[in-house]
Amino acid sequence: MGDRAAVKFYNLSIEERLRQIAGQAGLTAGERSALGPEGLSLAQADAMVENVVGVYGLPLGIAQNFLVNGREVLVPMVIEEPSVVAGASFMAKLARTGGGFFAEADAPEMIGQMQVLGLADLDSAREQLLARKDELLARAAEIDPVLERLGGGPRDIEVRPFYDTPVGPFLVVHLIDDVRDAMGANAVNTAVERLAPLVEAITGGRVHLRILSNLADRRLARARCTIRLEALGFGDYSPWEVRDGIIAAWAFAAVDPYRAATHNKGIMNGVDAVVVATGNDWRAVEAGAHAYAARGGRYTSLSTWGQDGSGNLTGSLEIPLAVGIVGGATKVHPAARAALKILGAANASSLAEVIVSVGLAQNLAALRALATEGIQRGHMSLHARQVAIAAGAQGDTIHRLAEQLVLEGMVRIDRAEEILRNMDAGKPGGQPAQPGME
Repeated sequence: MGDRAAVKFYNLSIEERLRQIAGQAGLTAGERSALGPEGLSLAQADAMVENVVGVYGLPLGIAQNFLVNGREVLVPMVIEEPSVVAGASFMAKLARTGGGFFAEADAPEMIGQMQVLGLADLDSAREQLLARKDELLARAAEIDPVLERLGGGPRDIEVRPFYDTPVGPFLVVHLIDDVRDAMGANAVNTAVERLAPLVEAITGGRVHLRILSNLADRRLARARCTIRLEALGFGDYSPWEVRDGIIAAWAFAAVDPYRAATHNKGIMNGVDAVVVATGNDWRAVEAGAHAYAARGGRYTSLSTWGQDGSGNLTGSLEIPLAVGIVGGATKVHPAARAALKILGAANASSLAEVIVSVGLAQNLAALRALATEGIQRGHMSLHARQVAIAAGAQGDTIHRLAEQLVLEGMVRIDRAEEILRNMDAGKPGGQPAQPGME
């Protein structure tokens, strides 16, 4: 997948792009068709959710240039926002100057919670549960023998007392479960449901809620990269200006939750796009990431940027990533199966390593734009095409109209409609916008 081929990828037709990706990933004819407009049939959709009346399409793009732990990766991304795929691809190219992305993922351990109400003595009940931890784990191991055979299963029991709550004191029992290559919601929810009667028998209390936690802080994924200083400069911006501007922009997010929310949204632009493409639960990943960003009592940046002893830019990202390659939509949705094959993830951990790397790349893309020419320039050049289409442009006119909008710096539907009317009247390019029209 060399850089030269990647640079030209966006100039290919859609069919040529698909043919190239299919060849690189070894897609079958069926897997190729799964990426088309008929990728999810109504019958398949009807089996996935209730009250189906149709299917809803979103663009699927391929991010290029990613090198993760020394492996070349094609990254499928499903997203409607312009500039995300292009931004991640270009930042991945810059990261290659420092060896690409280096990532790791924790063991796929998820937390199942049981809320125990009606306890006269929380401390005594907690001691009783911990004293019978081995019995609880043995009972939990019987619940999913398939998971046990695959090397997963229960790992630990934790008990947390809450003394002062709106409904009085209660215990929260955590079952730590290794779910292997699954996201794990079904396995964990089943385990805590089945374990609840034994918890009640031990404590004399009543187990109320029995549910997975989406704050998967025992299942973290981390990525880091180094961008060589000389690769950062462009146009009128020196490498030092770009590096220091990125670090200053990150520092803003590190101290201010108002900025951190948008900063982390940029990270999740990359993360969510891969999560959706592979049929995983992006809502769970979002919830876990933002909860993790506030784990210290104040919402802050999920990433960290700085410089090494040679002056190169360094970045790192750590987030909870509960994703899988088996179960749920990852097996039911044909496009998700094709996307997983394109990505080439051997297990859930390697998928998480790619996803967290994409999040770091997308974070860098946003920070670089903000610290230099502004976020709107690159974003609006791509957004202009959508505005042109919304105004009624077709065929080659879309490109001409989008170029005019960007040239004027007015990517607005009313201006696009005005230019299009002028084009239809035989005035190519339309009339320039007058001062004050902004």
